Amino acid sequence: MSKLSPNALFCSYRANAVLNQKIWRMAWPPMVANITTPLLGLVDTAVVGHLGTATHLAAVAIGASIFSFLFWAFGFLRMGSTGLTAQALGQGDDRRVRELLLQSILMGVFIGLMLILFRGPIIDLAIRLMAPSAEVEPWARLYCEARIFSAPAVLAGYALMGWFFGVQYSKGPLWMLLVINVANMILDYVAVYGLGMASDGVAWATVFAHYIGVTVAGVLAWHKLKGFSGHVPLSVLAKWREYMALVRVNRYLFVRTILLLLVMLFFTAQGARQGDSILAANAVLLTFLMIISNALDGFAFSVEALCGEYYGRKDKANFKKVIQLSTYWALFAAVVLMLIFWLFGNHIIALLTSVETVRDDAALYLPWLIFLPLLGIWSFMLDGIFIGTTSVKQMQNTMILCVVGVFFPVWFITQDLGNHGLWLSQAMLFIARAITLYWCYLQNMKKGVWFANS
Repeated sequence: MSKLSPNALFCSYRANAVLNQKIWRMAWPPMVANITTPLLGLVDTAVVGHLGTATHLAAVAIGASIFSFLFWAFGFLRMGSTGLTAQALGQGDDRRVRELLLQSILMGVFIGLMLILFRGPIIDLAIRLMAPSAEVEPWARLYCEARIFSAPAVLAGYALMGWFFGVQYSKGPLWMLLVINVANMILDYVAVYGLGMASDGVAWATVFAHYIGVTVAGVLAWHKLKGFSGHVPLSVLAKWREYMALVRVNRYLFVRTILLLLVMLFFTAQGARQGDSILAANAVLLTFLMIISNALDGFAFSVEALCGEYYGRKDKANFKKVIQLSTYWALFAAVVLMLIFWLFGNHIIALLTSVETVRDDAALYLPWLIFLPLLGIWSFMLDGIFIGTTSVKQMQNTMILCVVGVFFPVWFITQDLGNHGLWLSQAMLFIARAITLYWCYLQNMKKGVWFANS
């Protein structure tokens, strides 16, 4: 085997260093932004929690949960925009980069307006499913009737975030989320203590905060557009067929997201059937899952953007190198998380709840969360590859297979294990997603689906 010359080794080192810098430049802003998001929930809770009654606190909790699920269902607006924009960037198609920004925003605004138009049946169904008490129900409904008006801003914000990641400007989402969260904190205080409002005030604060944030994001996007030549004719925005690329990508991502929501709802419902203590313990442990997601998402976003760019350029060597280096960094982060959960998991649980029975139950199932970063990292990274290449039909099909063929069957045959069986099902879902997507990845590379075989 021939040895590399010192010059070749140096060039390889320099190339890897440049890619590592690009990966971290993409990864750290969403990580920081993700840290601020839980703070928003804490401020909402703190402001409403000092009104002297648990009614408003329960109303905000129910309303916030409803809109987390509702808006997450349209998360495809971010993912689809990222993949297509990254590819256009790699192809040097400046007009397409501009076009995708405007089309994605308009699609988000349109869906948001449809949600407002049909808010009556949407809110009725959501309230019925959540089944709040008679005392909480009117305040939860009031929260929802206000919060639904944030839909156009929230969904346009998803589109902007996706575009920012696609053009590798990850500070854009950071600034947008920071503005939203800070504005929300200030407006919460003003609405509740300044204007004498209750849970409805928290909802309206969130609505205005999202419009402020998306306005800031729009200004940042306008400045970023100055680096791209050309213009977008109005005909491109007015004709439905011009949106078909986005629609094709987003429909598969929508099905995939709905399946993930179904799993989450089923997980919560099955925990509730085992008693309030198990339900509460699972809610505490899902915070660990949120920490895992927040930590690894940054590297997944890097893969989406950079793989999309190199896929657009048909640069197979750098495409594979980005996957390799990003996975190394994500694996390092996963191991760190495992150590933190192993050493300090019970302390984290104690910070999240003071109820002794809930602490005991959460500690019993904590080992599942200790190993979950190592089990979950592979599906996070593979999701990034398939979003970047917009191979989203494969993402949808593998998710259907994993949910229907793995998650539910594993849960069914392990029901006697109780909550351990439920967490085993979740762990097996991560493993199944990783195996099926990796098989698709190998087939796509072997058969020249993404790059011509040489």
